[in-house]
Amino acid sequence: MSTTEENLVMPEIEIDLNEGNTEVDEHEYTIDELKVELAETKQAVNNANDKMLRTFAEMENLKRRMQKDLEDAHKFGLTKFASEMLPVLDSLFMGLQLAMGDSDEVNRFREGCELTIKQFESAFEKFNIITVDPTGMPFNAEHHQAMMAQFIEGTEPNTVINVLQKGYLLNGRLLRPAMVIVTKAAD
Repeated sequence: MSTTEENLVMPEIEIDLNEGNTEVDEHEYTIDELKVELAETKQAVNNANDKMLRTFAEMENLKRRMQKDLEDAHKFGLTKFASEMLPVLDSLFMGLQLAMGDSDEVNRFREGCELTIKQFESAFEKFNIITVDPTGMPFNAEHHQAMMAQFIEGTEPNTVINVLQKGYLLNGRLLRPAMVIVTKAAD
């Protein structure tokens, strides 16, 4: 018997053997009648015990489910916020890629974008948001979305050759797949 079962307080069940019988004193019970009544009473107790155990198990399952739901809510509560921040980070990457020229203004703009991107990545890292940048790795349909396939001599088919947009994981769960270009076999 587990400690949980030991701590349960069983309600006292009173069984009225006279229920439905108004002539108790006038009627003498035979042994066979008492055996039948005892068997019925045992069956009723077994049914009540079974129902109690099933209810207890159901409550334990509900408790475990609620605990898991609560853990998931804490673990993945940032999903919506992080999803909204990803386009902002993408815009910074695009701005950095488009900033061309060697003037002081362009260099300061690039430097500012790089610092802002580092701050984003640092904040993401604190909250277990991991960047998926699979350049040179085999294609993984669970974390990558192939946008195009190209044949490139000397490369293994289904290898990521270019990342168009980085993907992200939140506590191991896919937040956004990486959009990639992969190699294909010769036609």
